[in-house]
Amino acid sequence: MAAVEFYLIVGSVQLRLPVNPESFAYSSPFNYEEIPVEGLGDVTNIGFRGLKEFTISSFWPRDYNPSYCNYSGFRSADSFLETLERWRNGRAPVRYIVTGVKGANYLVTIRDIHIEAQRAGSPGDLYFTVTLKEFRQPNVKVVDTSKPATSKKAEPRPAPPPKIQPKSYVVKKNDSLWLIAKRSYGKGSEWRKIYNANKKIIGANPNRIFPGQKLVIPK
Repeated sequence: MAAVEFYLIVGSVQLRLPVNPESFAYSSPFNYEEIPVEGLGDVTNIGFRGLKEFTISSFWPRDYNPSYCNYSGFRSADSFLETLERWRNGRAPVRYIVTGVKGANYLVTIRDIHIEAQRAGSPGDLYFTVTLKEFRQPNVKVVDTSKPATSKKAEPRPAPPPKIQPKSYVVKKNDSLWLIAKRSYGKGSEWRKIYNANKKIIGANPNRIFPGQKLVIPK
């Protein structure tokens, strides 16, 4: 079985933990929204995966000890802490790598550093807990504005398409916006579209609609 190693890397600088944490722990949240619907109760709108959060708890020893250290010749605890804080304060994403079975390889940001500089019976050892959060790079399209736009001969503007009247719906007994959206769009979660188009008729409470009300069903 391959040895488990923990690394934090920025560019050519890497911090390998001399002493592995007791466990490789992280949380992986997922976003859900519960929407109350009259006559149905709560319905769930499924969102997207949140950012994973990692916790590293270990200590940086003052001296090499073969009984618990993975390697010798590691930097001092002060140098480790200074590097970690410089990366965080410089707002630089960090590459977090855990080797071995079910390891990790993520870009993360350093969210919190908790230090216990002196622990009884361990003079010079630096105990720490570091919280990391997955870094998701936004996908931004870059547009080159340095080149002047070429002028084109204006073309005649096409005639506007004929105006299409929106569909309407007359509320029936036991109806709700969620059920109307389900019938109209195939998805009950589109009920807000109907509500926003009919706020003057429905009022402030989207759960209170009455038989005979004529609602606009937008496209």
